Amino acid sequence: MRAVRSTVFATPVPWSGRNGVSAAVDRWVRDYLCRTHPRLGRSGPVCPYVPHSLAAQALSVAVVTGRPDHTGEVVGLMDRYRDWFTARTDPADIHQALLVLFPAIGPGDVAWAVDEAQRISKTAFVRAGLMIGQFHDGPPAAGGIRNPAFRPLYAPVPLLAVRRMVPSDLPFLADDTEHLTAYRALFPHGART
Repeated sequence: MRAVRSTVFATPVPWSGRNGVSAAVDRWVRDYLCRTHPRLGRSGPVCPYVPHSLAAQALSVAVVTGRPDHTGEVVGLMDRYRDWFTARTDPADIHQALLVLFPAIGPGDVAWAVDEAQRISKTAFVRAGLMIGQFHDGPPAAGGIRNPAFRPLYAPVPLLAVRRMVPSDLPFLADDTEHLTAYRALFPHGART
């Protein structure tokens, strides 16, 4: 008897705001990620990469159908998205990004389905020269780099975001020796100032 998977790999499509993504997510991308926030602790948009990704038409989205049953299922699915991303994107193009949405994950499940899956997946992504971030309406407990009291990883739908690693990612990697080693292999001269 074959096991039935509760989630299905959805092929990512270019972001358009009209490709099965709710209006709330489209507003979040444009009005939250692409704009500054008074509690951010620096000028510029909450996510400095998203405006450039949108302008370059380099943002893709995948909407995962079904609710995962366990963390390993999400990790396995994200392994497939990591492989998809690395096979179909140019390592030199730092504007390419992928949002993997999990609309069937409820608020009571984000800790194991999003936060824990991100934590487990991060090393494999970093080794591949990628970053993976978790977002949900909790929001995740991680505070902002310049204002630890601000929790910037809010999103209206649980999701995991994937993008190329850039030199300014050092603060997100410095607390883990393996992550730091992968960062230094990509950026032997460190972060640009």
